[in-house]
Amino acid sequence: MKWSKMMIQTLREDPGDAEIDSHKLLVRAAIVKKTAAGLFTFLPLGMRALRKVEAIVREEMNRAGAQELLMPILQPAELWQTTGRWETMGANMFKLKDRAQHDFALGPTAEEEVTDVVKSIVSSYRQLPVIVYQIQTKFRDETRPRFGLMRSKEFIMKDAYSFDVDAAGADESYWTMYHAYERIFARCGLKATPVQADGGDMGDSMTHEFHALADAGEDGIASCPACGYAANLERAERRLENVKCKMENGGCGAYEAVPTPNARTIEEVAAFFGLPPSAFVKTLVYVADGKPVMVCVPGDRDVNEVKLKRFLKAKTVALADARTVEEVTGAPVGFAGPVKPAKADVPIYAESALEGASGVVVGANQADTHLKNVDLARDAKITAYADLVICGAGDLCPKCGQPMELKRGIEVGQVFKLGTKYTDAFKAVYKNDQLKENVMIMGCYGVGVSRTMQAVVEQSHDKDGIIWPASVAPFQVVLDLLDPDNADVAKIANDLETQLEAAGVDVLVDDRAERPGVKFKDADLIGFPVRVVVGAKGLANGGVEIKRRDQPKEAMVKVAPDAALAAIQSALAV
Repeated sequence: MKWSKMMIQTLREDPGDAEIDSHKLLVRAAIVKKTAAGLFTFLPLGMRALRKVEAIVREEMNRAGAQELLMPILQPAELWQTTGRWETMGANMFKLKDRAQHDFALGPTAEEEVTDVVKSIVSSYRQLPVIVYQIQTKFRDETRPRFGLMRSKEFIMKDAYSFDVDAAGADESYWTMYHAYERIFARCGLKATPVQADGGDMGDSMTHEFHALADAGEDGIASCPACGYAANLERAERRLENVKCKMENGGCGAYEAVPTPNARTIEEVAAFFGLPPSAFVKTLVYVADGKPVMVCVPGDRDVNEVKLKRFLKAKTVALADARTVEEVTGAPVGFAGPVKPAKADVPIYAESALEGASGVVVGANQADTHLKNVDLARDAKITAYADLVICGAGDLCPKCGQPMELKRGIEVGQVFKLGTKYTDAFKAVYKNDQLKENVMIMGCYGVGVSRTMQAVVEQSHDKDGIIWPASVAPFQVVLDLLDPDNADVAKIANDLETQLEAAGVDVLVDDRAERPGVKFKDADLIGFPVRVVVGAKGLANGGVEIKRRDQPKEAMVKVAPDAALAAIQSALAV
């Protein structure tokens, strides 16, 4: 393939709306082009890289025994109404009507659709287990599309679904997909770490996310370097240590009110008392499934709303508005506390680490006032204690008790045990060897194909551009032709191109009438794994120049033209 025949237009300046390196580089290197917020065109170079990621995914799915199908993107509302997700998916789902005024959705995922398909075909235990998958475009109406392909409205995803006769079979399918994902990301050149996670709208059963560790990652991860425990911050647990904060005067006599004018936030109240945030109990009012609850956490911690939702077994959990806060506490926002709220019967849930806490400062449920010397067990009516906070760096690992670290990750895949959430709703059953009907056990498994492509770039780049792994690079080799009018140079370049293609190596010949420096900069920006230079000067001084993109200039080697093919193959194999 000749550069002059391809639609490639590199950019020297970063796009103004790009916040992270990979987004900038994908646009500058002519991999993608923005169409609108959250919508991108994959340019020819981008399509080549994307198809290589898809090929790896497809090969590993097939190797794991999964069968490929393709379901419609446009899904009838009735499927989603069967599980209740037509309402609970909320504004993230694109909804539309056809000319007959029937409701449809642009599929954000396909649990309902695939369950309906399998139900119509599978009726006997002899047909199970079965795993099906598709590589398909998905749509989600993101509130704030950002980071290029990381959070876009339209994206390409591999979604797979397993159906089994029992829990043991579902476990086997789960771990089959888990290990397939390990192979997929390794083959893509991605360092992806599996972490425990929350099921969210998909279900509450066991799930792992695969994260490409990167500073630009949107997800926080707590990990233990000692034992390997790792979990998304939504799910991460810690060993409990009771908070035993004492006021400066020691002791914990009867609590007393302290005027705190203009001090609402923990930072402001801490400054007022001259105490660290850990000496305070922060009380927040939430609405869970339409009913108010109060939540108490240490002043230096934040409520983990996912944990709270799971603990309450609620469908929805959200911070209360100012009016509700005042109805519950009797005070404006900023002065809530667990001692005698205005709504006496409101449930009060406290972080487990606060059990036994005394001598702490809390809101007084009165404007511009706090209480000091509060003993939670004595002075408040705590409904229950639970793990309700987001883990922090240095928290103790729940497995081995050693300090944990916080990292950032880009979620590139997730595996779920769904149980019978969807098969129950659709009455997806099979008959066993006694002709008795049983509900199928289900799992689902997603890989963000387009997101994986960008995650590779986020993990693998430098100041000059992308550094593609050979497995997913648009082209594995760029052959820079410096003197196209020189007959000897042209012949050697043409012969080498033919040899590489015959050997199954993707090669792009840069035949443009540009200065060497321009060609080298573009090659580095796009990130071809190996650069080969054929020019009259080079041939006169030792032959063909070969350099790996991930190595410094000093690592460049010169070889005779007849040894170039072997040298290039050796460079790609490293």
